[in-house]
Amino acid sequence: MSTCKPLLRICPRQRQPSLLPLVQQRHESSARRHKKLLALPEAPSYTSNRSVPTLVFNPPSSAPNVYHTPLKFLPKDDKRRQLYAAAQSYATTTAHRRQTSPIAAPGTPLSAPPSLPPRPSANLPAPVRQPYEKKYHLSDEDIEEIRRLRQSDPVKWTRVKLAEKFACSQFFVGLVAKAPEKAEQVASEHEDARRRWGQRRRIAREDRERRKVLWGSDA
Repeated sequence: MSTCKPLLRICPRQRQPSLLPLVQQRHESSARRHKKLLALPEAPSYTSNRSVPTLVFNPPSSAPNVYHTPLKFLPKDDKRRQLYAAAQSYATTTAHRRQTSPIAAPGTPLSAPPSLPPRPSANLPAPVRQPYEKKYHLSDEDIEEIRRLRQSDPVKWTRVKLAEKFACSQFFVGLVAKAPEKAEQVASEHEDARRRWGQRRRIAREDRERRKVLWGSDA
């Protein structure tokens, strides 16, 4: 048997030289042609021939329906006006025959009973805090005494104790007698506690502060 391979399999085929001239070709895949194809003219319904603002009505491409076309855009002699009037008259007659409005038919929101809050009555539970009247019984001497006690020993005479002693609110005590040293001490204690926080708790607090900053921008 012969072990020689055919000569046609070994030698590659050579391309025959073409006598036609080389012509440059362009295809649709070029970016310039894509931009030209997308540059479509505006629809005539969106193009206004006046400089003042106008109302544009561009309905979808579907079969004309009297319920879809507003009467404002229908000519006065259009037959759809008659169809609309006949349909409205039929709906009114049917509603009077049924003694109910089609808007308040079963299954509509107006058919449900009103969800107004009940009127106050004896069946309501007792209030969490007993009603009281505001008192304006503190004099200038009492206010000076509150300030003196607060400045002498803010640790002993806290806002809670001063409010109980003079029968007033804690807010009023903090308003008339401020203790900046006590506030700085409490702030330093809170700062020491924050230093002992872990990474997860610190990240959660930072996220909370960022959300607080965005509260005003959401309004």
